[in-house]
Amino acid sequence: MSTAATPTPGAGRGAVVGAATIAALGGLLFGYDTGVISAALLYIAPAFGLGDGMQEVVVASLLLGAIAGALGGGRVVDGFGRKRTLLLVSAVFTAGALLSALAMNVTVLIVARVVLGLAIGASSLVVPTYIAEIAPPALRGRLVSMNQLMITIGIFASYLVGYAFAADGGWRWMLGLAAVPSLLMLFGLLGLGESPRWLLSRGRTEQARAALLRTRTPEEAEAELAEIGETMREERRFTYRDLFGPRLRPAVLLGVAVAATNQLVGVNAVIYYAPTILKQAGLGDSAAILSSVGIGATNMVFTAIALLLIDRVGRRPLLIGGTSVVIVVLFGLGALYLLPSVQGLGTLLTIGLMLYEAAFAASLGLAIWLINSEVFPTAVRGKASSIGTVTHWGLDFVISISVLTLINAFTATGLFWIYGVLGIIGLTYLYRKLPETKGRSLEDIETSLRGEARA
Repeated sequence: MSTAATPTPGAGRGAVVGAATIAALGGLLFGYDTGVISAALLYIAPAFGLGDGMQEVVVASLLLGAIAGALGGGRVVDGFGRKRTLLLVSAVFTAGALLSALAMNVTVLIVARVVLGLAIGASSLVVPTYIAEIAPPALRGRLVSMNQLMITIGIFASYLVGYAFAADGGWRWMLGLAAVPSLLMLFGLLGLGESPRWLLSRGRTEQARAALLRTRTPEEAEAELAEIGETMREERRFTYRDLFGPRLRPAVLLGVAVAATNQLVGVNAVIYYAPTILKQAGLGDSAAILSSVGIGATNMVFTAIALLLIDRVGRRPLLIGGTSVVIVVLFGLGALYLLPSVQGLGTLLTIGLMLYEAAFAASLGLAIWLINSEVFPTAVRGKASSIGTVTHWGLDFVISISVLTLINAFTATGLFWIYGVLGIIGLTYLYRKLPETKGRSLEDIETSLRGEARA
């Protein structure tokens, strides 16, 4: 064995972190393209003469693409390979960003956002999968969670860009600048290797071994090859029908409940429409966008804090406690709109939305990806997690297409209180069914879930 094939621990760690960072640019693009519409919409609406209904269509068109990308992405990821799927995703991100920036009418803009949605839906599957499959066990949790942190960084960056171009109403620049990180991702991926797990699934054992030897010692590589082979033999025994049998049904329902609660408390109403909501409260365009920058920064910072706490405090305390705070803040936000001509309503709303994002980021923001990766046995994790992913994108679409309509029908107070009530329903289910997964084996978690189902 040559020296080059046996990396030092530091070199192996650096290679893995570098590869994960390049792949996680897909998460940054996910966040940027979902967040940038919040500022751009203030200028797209008058440019194309859009009413509330068409504004919702422009926002929601991206989610339709994301649903399709999530539904079809699994077959592409498994058949085409992780690296090549990432390359395809980065190219689609680039094309969608440029088409959005050059759109001369709303129809072209909607098509461009569907294209971006396809990339987002696929990236939400392939980025965590690729990172998990190249990372050694000691780094896997932190590196996979990097994707969620990059999503929040992308949202924050989109708000900064929105504010930078607000004075000139430069919505085309806001949308088009997403091409910069997508091109960085595209060229960065060219130097990365394929997932060893995917290579082994195609019978390319020597290539899989070579891929592992880039970041593992020979002993570690052989042990991991054996473990991957055993896991793959287990996976071939399961089908989608098995997910709804008595053994796995409790975990599937829990994964769906986490994904549903994540969306039904209205987080993407804030991400997509915060400037619009704040403008309706009396703030000017620039002030509303600047306030959203603070909201995005809060989301990013508290996601980073939660990553540091999740393995110390545990999943259940953060999720139950944070969701409870989210619900209280939602009812408080609704109540603010009942105060007649209160001085500084925009400032109070901004503070409330920042509290909301802080609590959400430290709880439900991480939980959708983390819980779905832990409550399922390894043999069915990919198939089962896809159900939670589709739930996420489907409800995201429902939220995005209904925000302005619900405000018109029930006022902003009604909108926040509806989300609060839905949050209570989700919290009640999670309080009763969510086990603590910190430090427990997957088999132990599965056994406890089945025990609760029989109780």
